[in-house]
Amino acid sequence: MKLDVNALRYLAKDDFRVLTAVEMGMRNHEIVPAELVDRIARLKHGGTYKVLRNLLKNKLVHHDATKYDGYRLTYLGYDFLAIKTLVNRGVFASVGRQIGVGKESDIFEVATEDGTVLAMKLHRLGRTSFRAVKSKRDYLRHRRSFNWLYLSRLAALKEFAFMKALGDHGFPVPAAVDCNRHCVIMSLVQGYPLVQVKELQNPDDVFDTILGLIARLAEHGLIHCDFNEFNIMIDDDEKLRLLIFHRWYLFLIVMPKCFLTETLNVSTSSLTKGSI
Repeated sequence: MKLDVNALRYLAKDDFRVLTAVEMGMRNHEIVPAELVDRIARLKHGGTYKVLRNLLKNKLVHHDATKYDGYRLTYLGYDFLAIKTLVNRGVFASVGRQIGVGKESDIFEVATEDGTVLAMKLHRLGRTSFRAVKSKRDYLRHRRSFNWLYLSRLAALKEFAFMKALGDHGFPVPAAVDCNRHCVIMSLVQGYPLVQVKELQNPDDVFDTILGLIARLAEHGLIHCDFNEFNIMIDDDEKLRLLIFHRWYLFLIVMPKCFLTETLNVSTSSLTKGSI
């Protein structure tokens, strides 16, 4: 669903109160009964039902009356909750154009009060192009039940934590700014995805830098599970930045050589077929 932040300016305090009530109800319900939303929101004179109709019209909630009268948040509603929280914190003041789209996320430019441009990444697990997340990611641990909004929140928290830790240890990654729900705010990386680069001035140096990054990560007990030309940014000076930080294998004592070997093979294969 396309993010249209213009509707944000027309939402009142009660709208966000009811949205938050639906979010709270989804902790224990796939579809939150309308009566429960009303009890959590605690609006006077039955105002909850009027607000729910407005939220439904703006596609911020989904109505389901299959088993009972209930609602759940849509990704757009979850977007609005995260954006509202971050704006209230003063992290940014406006949302700009979309600059990226992937199987699991959308990326937008945002601007602070002083005009600094940052990147906002909205995780969107559960898209039809990537529904095997339960078997391919470790977010769930031993949990049997889940919803996609919750998994997207876990992915964002993991990405923010790894980005901040790697930045603190001198790795070439965007600066982690803030995180809320499924939304991660980071510095805007200037450059191009390596997959779009057809020719390099110093291909051998770039290749050595990439292999050096893999080795440095391994020394810190980390293997990037999606290290390829789509997740590496390169600027005009051929300096690199790593992207995608929620797909890692963490090892402690015994290094799983099979994972490291696979990472090296995939990286070497994909990069030699592309720019290098």
